[in-house]
Amino acid sequence: MTPDIGLGNWIAQRARRAATRKALIFEGRTWTYAELMRDIDQLAGLLRARGVERGTRVAFLGLNQPTFLIGLFATARLGAAFVPLNFRLTGPELSLIVNDCGAQVLIADAAHRPVIDSVRGELATVREFMTVGDAVDGWRSVEEAAEPIAEGVTVDPDDPAILMYTSGTTGRPKGAMLTHSNLWWNNVNAIFNFDILQSDVTLVVAPLFHIGGLNVTTLITWQKGGTVVLHRSFDPGEALRAMAEFRITTMFGVPAMFQFMAQHPDFATSDLSSVRMLVCGGAPCPLPLLETYAQRGIDVQQGYGLTETAPMVTFLDPQYATSKIGSSGTTPLFTEVRLIDGQGKTITQPGERGEVLVRGPNVTAGYWNMPEATAAAIDADGWFHTGDVAYEDEDGCLYICDRVKDMIISGGENVYPAEVESVLFRHPAVTEVAVIGLPDPKWGETVAAIVALKPDAKLDIEELRAFAESDLARYKLPRRLEVVDALPRNATGKILKYELRKTFAGG
Repeated sequence: MTPDIGLGNWIAQRARRAATRKALIFEGRTWTYAELMRDIDQLAGLLRARGVERGTRVAFLGLNQPTFLIGLFATARLGAAFVPLNFRLTGPELSLIVNDCGAQVLIADAAHRPVIDSVRGELATVREFMTVGDAVDGWRSVEEAAEPIAEGVTVDPDDPAILMYTSGTTGRPKGAMLTHSNLWWNNVNAIFNFDILQSDVTLVVAPLFHIGGLNVTTLITWQKGGTVVLHRSFDPGEALRAMAEFRITTMFGVPAMFQFMAQHPDFATSDLSSVRMLVCGGAPCPLPLLETYAQRGIDVQQGYGLTETAPMVTFLDPQYATSKIGSSGTTPLFTEVRLIDGQGKTITQPGERGEVLVRGPNVTAGYWNMPEATAAAIDADGWFHTGDVAYEDEDGCLYICDRVKDMIISGGENVYPAEVESVLFRHPAVTEVAVIGLPDPKWGETVAAIVALKPDAKLDIEELRAFAESDLARYKLPRRLEVVDALPRNATGKILKYELRKTFAGG
């Protein structure tokens, strides 16, 4: 007999085995596993009464909150698919996604009802609008009384559990279908690659609609019977305070989050003694930032993953935490990686850069309603083409350099922005930096640095080039400097380089 590895079943199994343990802490309230399961089955009963069944899509819009996670599992218990929505999108952008996935139920918190109301007439497939809190203006409350379900549906492991729309740093998002099997095998990989303990208390501040926030430490901590401390959104000072108050042991974040925490006035005096693992993903982590945390006795262990891989591709083993700073590590047991050159040939030489391809049971089944995009991303042999550039060292550790699309070709030379950014980030006047390629009549592309400066600081291109010339070849040095108040980022903290290229291309 094949065990039921569906998302809804494994939370039920954990609740049976850890009923009285603390599962969730949010804004002064604590749920045990038994209490969490009660709320999940209560909402599942309400959703079933509203027509949700196997194959239905249920969308959620709102900041981090318990209803997101309760809704996720309630949906899974019914064999339906959950669709997390990016709360920073506009009405038309949300309308596009909701119509694309064909959501029949849409849940929104009070703060985000107005944006849905602005496009409500365009949401052709939505039959039920539900809100967190009291029913109002045609919104039905998720707290409405309903008969809880007695047991969950047994799903096919290859059924979609989540339709997770990509963060859209390059334009229109695509709905990656993450199956129950994808999520299960990702977490099997994670358990074998880094230690999640039953005693762990993980701090969740990254947006749950993003795969990193949802499935790096959150779901796996519950699988092991640990505690999730959930914040509605990221605030560096509040994150530092929570680490001391709740004796946080693990946290996932993107580089910008850890950067803002390190720059907070309380960083030097905050009690971080309970922290044993900070996982950094989403973008290459600047070496100076890793060194800052190392001075506090904390290893920021880099992982590499994508929405389409649920997300784990590689993780840096603790034994390499100091000797291979900057690496995102090696693959877990059940996932493969290979690098290919521009002609599609496999790269075998250490240090040679190429595009990262991934294959394994955690790789998405494809993009919802996009067969051509699916075929372009996943080849006939099951390899997912990531669009990321990397190289491996002699030990097989992967080093992510950049995105294929972000690579700059200046005078025939390849320039990888992440390498340049790590050097420029060290300049004492710089608080954040992005390096992009801009059109140049002589060189094809020129290296441009877009920086935000610390208060009252000044910087010109000559000073910046002089600062970096001892660490970078001359063709890698920026020829153009643009100063901005802040870099544009999406909700997960990733810099929107396509916006920067659009803004400065004509300069």
